[in-house]
Amino acid sequence: MITKRIIPCLDVRDGRVVKGVNFEGLCDVNSPVELAKFYSDNGADELVFYDITASAEGRQLFTDILRQTAQNVFIPLTVGGGINTVADFERVLGCGADKVSVNSGAIRNPDLVREAAQRYGAQCVVLSVDVKMVDGVWRVFAKGGRENTGMEAIEWIRRCAENGAGEIVVNSIDTDGVKNGFDMPLLKAVCDVVSVPVIASGGAGNIDHFLTLFNTLPGVDAGLAASIFHFGEVSIRDLKRQMAAAGIPTRL
Repeated sequence: MITKRIIPCLDVRDGRVVKGVNFEGLCDVNSPVELAKFYSDNGADELVFYDITASAEGRQLFTDILRQTAQNVFIPLTVGGGINTVADFERVLGCGADKVSVNSGAIRNPDLVREAAQRYGAQCVVLSVDVKMVDGVWRVFAKGGRENTGMEAIEWIRRCAENGAGEIVVNSIDTDGVKNGFDMPLLKAVCDVVSVPVIASGGAGNIDHFLTLFNTLPGVDAGLAASIFHFGEVSIRDLKRQMAAAGIPTRL
């Protein structure tokens, strides 16, 4: 049975890890290099590194910080932020990333997912989708959750998976940072339309939220969180021990 992964997320702005609520009110947390090394040494299965203002500011991702971060981790590293072309994939992979996450760039150019998957393989292409319920419909948001694209989220995710996205990160804006649990209805809707790995992001507040996630939605492959790990509210090692005790396959 495939083990369920636990993935800390480093949201990076101006070279520092930050965290907010519902994608707003960002506060400084720590150095991405130091945090990445800590997680790599303390049980994380993978890491996600997002340069969260690159797309909104219309610039490329900060490669110097990324290189330093990649040199300090020995687990798979997914990197996103300002990924708009296949050349951006090449640049980020050259800095040490194992997988590349694309969001706003795929919205602007839907062929980007297919082109990148053909060149680097589907396992390298991660579709990250920022989703918010608007008037009873899940909509895709761009530019770090700032811009409502008007696109219906589930169909967008299904189409990108068909085009070669090898993994889907579902970021629920509605539950982000609230710590009341993952957005289960949204995640179920995604799992129902794709066969590639689905990563749940947004809403984790305690260990029970992860247990509920994996027990209720076996189609979800990984749980991603930020603040509860950054601020020491949940230890990854404790989380994984409780997952194992609950019969959820995990790498201890």
